Amino acid sequence: MSDLDLILDAAREAGALALAAREGGLKIWSKDGGSPVTDADLAVDALLTTRLRKARPDYGWLSEETVDDPARLSTRRQFLVDPIDGTVAFMKGKPWFAVSIAVVEDGRPIAGVVHAPALDETYAAVLGGGATLNGGAISPSATSDLEDAAMLGDAKMFQHPAWPTPWPAMRVESRNSIAYRICLVAAGAFDAAIALSPKSEWDLAAADLIRAEAGAVLTDHKGRDFTYNHAKPLFPSLVCANPALAPLILSRVGHIDLP
Repeated sequence: MSDLDLILDAAREAGALALAAREGGLKIWSKDGGSPVTDADLAVDALLTTRLRKARPDYGWLSEETVDDPARLSTRRQFLVDPIDGTVAFMKGKPWFAVSIAVVEDGRPIAGVVHAPALDETYAAVLGGGATLNGGAISPSATSDLEDAAMLGDAKMFQHPAWPTPWPAMRVESRNSIAYRICLVAAGAFDAAIALSPKSEWDLAAADLIRAEAGAVLTDHKGRDFTYNHAKPLFPSLVCANPALAPLILSRVGHIDLP
């Protein structure tokens, strides 16, 4: 079985488990740092750990819900997993959460799946093979002007008075899952997504490959590409957009210095 087939099957099984767990009632608590976690996050993580690591015992492992083992740093390939990306939406009964699984080789994703079970949407890609939504090819929008662009982000951020140049009027919406936001841009459902706050490798790896194979752009706010399997698996920000809008956005946010 190929890596892509393996993670596709695992993501669908994990999504079904997440939906069943939510239907049965969730136990919710806060992790160190204050972010919420549910018993379903841990159950999905356990399922994926067992399923994937049994199939590929030589691959490293990095998951939001597993204590990090630095042994992954010495492996050539790793699974990068977010069992339920968008836990807040998941907890609140909303559909905007996803199971995100990537296979990374030498710092770059080579297979990726973002499965949104409540929406019956499965985004997938393999390096050099294009990107798909439920089996059909996807590509980003052709929008070339920020005016009236469909943007995923924080509406209050765009309206902040400190911007040197005010943002034009855009159709701004939010989606909890970072991976899902990137996939929506890759598929042309939105024109761009911006987040000027730290994101983890497991948020981005699978969606990074999907957007690349679709033809969208993904960088941090300084225009730097992402690589994976670092000792500190954290990035400062993200900008995802179609090729026409990406430079327009980066010219507006690149001056910002983030921690």
